[in-house]
Amino acid sequence: MTTQPKNNLAIIFGSDTQMTEDIAERIALKLNVENISFKDVCAIKSSEILNYNPIIFGVPTWYVGELQSDWDVFFPEFEKIDFNGKKVAFFSLGDQYGYPDNFVDGLGILARVVLKNGGDLHGYWPNEGYDFTNSLGLDENGMFLGLVLDEDNQSDMSDDRIDKWIENLKKDFNL
Repeated sequence: MTTQPKNNLAIIFGSDTQMTEDIAERIALKLNVENISFKDVCAIKSSEILNYNPIIFGVPTWYVGELQSDWDVFFPEFEKIDFNGKKVAFFSLGDQYGYPDNFVDGLGILARVVLKNGGDLHGYWPNEGYDFTNSLGLDENGMFLGLVLDEDNQSDMSDDRIDKWIENLKKDFNL
């Protein structure tokens, strides 16, 4: 009988421009733990996701509040996943100045599915230091539903934000 490693962590992302993939790689390096599976959402089946716990999802928001193309294709399957017993976190990329009315909406679209389907969401992030008017990525208390990065306008802040987020996430995920 084979046993699963204590932390069978996956980082699953969608990325058209490589920016989200680059951030996913930085997060994986900074987590510095064994047993990380690194997956592009276009190359994974929904049944595979159930093999991982905890899970970190990376999602950029495209155009006017839309999911990135691979996430958009995968979304009907994503909505069917039972996340009960799964610890989940998100990181999201968006452009707060170019799209202030739907900044990181992709984060909110996916995170609400995880919550609705029983997932245990971790990695909430404060909205201070951003300039936007509306976001589906916020919870009812005004916190982002995951780490938010704006590589277009605040790339110089990303490493510090990632470091602080990972520090808390390691505790939450027992890494």
